[in-house]
Amino acid sequence: MRKLLIWAPLAVFALLFALVASGLIAPQQREIRSAMIDKPLPALALPPLLPGRPGVSNADFGKGKPRLLNVFASWCIPCIAEAPQLMKLKAAGVEIVGVAVRDTPEAMRDFLQRNGDPYTHIGDDKASKAMLALGSSGVPETFLIDARGRIVSQHVGDLRAEDVDLMLKMVKDAQ
Repeated sequence: MRKLLIWAPLAVFALLFALVASGLIAPQQREIRSAMIDKPLPALALPPLLPGRPGVSNADFGKGKPRLLNVFASWCIPCIAEAPQLMKLKAAGVEIVGVAVRDTPEAMRDFLQRNGDPYTHIGDDKASKAMLALGSSGVPETFLIDARGRIVSQHVGDLRAEDVDLMLKMVKDAQ
């Protein structure tokens, strides 16, 4: 019995090591969801990134029409991948407002020229304050804001072709 007790600490260590390693190899959740879901859009007052285009304010939301709020950047590779889906949503009549994170007007003009421009407004989020207020964990992320100005859903990562129909249905349901 005494010989078995000598090996007990090693067995406990091996068990704990296996438990931690399994959590690191295959974590339960890879995305950080916003705590703002089902809450009013936080106060936003972003200046325009591009001259002649409006910035982003929470006063633009909640006027009886749902909108998508897309957190993106010209330097973001997945943002380029989602651009065709945003253009499809725009063509279907969905209003999309952009929050440009740590970007420049020159880079944004090039990005929009190359990938299309689905945005009605683009706010300049130089310090990522709006991104953090939304509970966003990175770019790209798309939030659905309902007709009353509440955040009803969050899509983490780039929108893909298979997401467009669901997003259209969700926008329609958010009236």
